[in-house]
Amino acid sequence: MTRAQQKEKTRRAIIDAAFQQLSADKGYSSLSLREVAREAGIAPTSFYRHFTDMDELGLTLVDEAGLMLRQLLRQARHRIESNGSVIRTSIETFMEFVTGHSNVFRLLLRERSGTSAAFRSAVAREIYHFGAELADYLRKETDCPAERAQMQAEAMVILVFHAGADALDATAEQRKQITQRTIMQLRWMAHGAASYGRKTQLSQN
Repeated sequence: MTRAQQKEKTRRAIIDAAFQQLSADKGYSSLSLREVAREAGIAPTSFYRHFTDMDELGLTLVDEAGLMLRQLLRQARHRIESNGSVIRTSIETFMEFVTGHSNVFRLLLRERSGTSAAFRSAVAREIYHFGAELADYLRKETDCPAERAQMQAEAMVILVFHAGADALDATAEQRKQITQRTIMQLRWMAHGAASYGRKTQLSQN
């Protein structure tokens, strides 16, 4: 293994260790450098070879979480091609992400309204990118104007994030109910957006 490969492996271990330390009772602001270093299997002084401080590591975690969200959207698209049900497949895929990567989702939820302006800005940026990808998908699939697709995507992201927050500490049966409720809400939203689009077209003709 080359030195560059070893450095990247250690950096990855630090990121994974930080995510693993997060929980329902422990947010990022409660993490210590020593805890993360110990979990990653490195000396605390070695941490500084990869990150300037804990704030830089935290911003990196937010970037990672945003990337995972966008990968989730692409994964849902592939599933949709096989299953056909856009909304159900998308929500079920999202709920799998929430339950399988709860620490990642908790990070986004907490830092979205946290005390650090840099963290809030970073989370807002990642959510915006996620919404932009969703808007682009809606625009292509429904052939609606870009502005309307963006507004619908923003509303959908808000609804889905609330559902994800509710599902975090829910039982399996409760998550099932939350999933079904969210599917129905999104279907109503999509129906309303489509109806609005038709009315707008008629008024312009």
